[in-house]
Amino acid sequence: MEKVMCDGTTICYAEQGKGEVLVLLHGYCGSSSYWDEVVPELARSYRCIVPDLRGHGKTDAPVGSYTIEQMGNDVLQLLDELDVEKAVILGHSMGGYIALSIAQHHPERLNAFGLIHSTAYPDGDEAKEKRLRAVSTIQTEGIVNFVDGLVPGLFAPEHIESMSAHVNRVKEIGYQTAPQGAVGAALAMRERPDRRDVLSATPLPVLLVAGEKDGLIPPERTFTSDKPHIVQATIAGAGHMSMYEAPEQLIQVIQQFMTGLSD
Repeated sequence: MEKVMCDGTTICYAEQGKGEVLVLLHGYCGSSSYWDEVVPELARSYRCIVPDLRGHGKTDAPVGSYTIEQMGNDVLQLLDELDVEKAVILGHSMGGYIALSIAQHHPERLNAFGLIHSTAYPDGDEAKEKRLRAVSTIQTEGIVNFVDGLVPGLFAPEHIESMSAHVNRVKEIGYQTAPQGAVGAALAMRERPDRRDVLSATPLPVLLVAGEKDGLIPPERTFTSDKPHIVQATIAGAGHMSMYEAPEQLIQVIQQFMTGLSD
């Protein structure tokens, strides 16, 4: 992996391919490795930039709560360091919250953006309590126990056993998350605002991808706007992790979206 320094924080990232810039943002307790199954094919047509987000992977994990806006600014500073003026940014789960924040505050940096198994809704009261329980579990039981409880629920129920190698791989990635990074990011997600208006008001092309069997963010929470500039796609049989559960389908959806931008 490569690394750059942004405001005193070391941001690590992987880069592959040439062409229009496509930035892929991973989800909570993930890393750039989440995209390993899809990047090689996408990099045949695009310049893929895949960072480890603040608190995750090999990127620095400052102590304290983070904000989604702060994590978005990290991404933009990375693009500045790479002399990238505009990009397509697609975010998985937490990465989608970051993509939405960038679309709200810095739309001039985007050619398009997308949410993959993500939502523009904020956390409700129950979800906010769940974030605090997550913080408590991480602080009292450690990151390994937390990740062991988190990961199986990311997959469609029938894939937990049939895709056990992928489940174990996602756990191994999660174990690498610094505990203070997992805590900081959980608090960032807890405090994020409702951004459904960003989806409906943006003039930018938008891709919304949902998993048919996503138990965390069901399709109806992803498809909150159906304006003409928004492309909706449902990945059949997938849970929250189509990059592992159905990578070929996800690649096809992303390629079709990217091709549509240049038509």
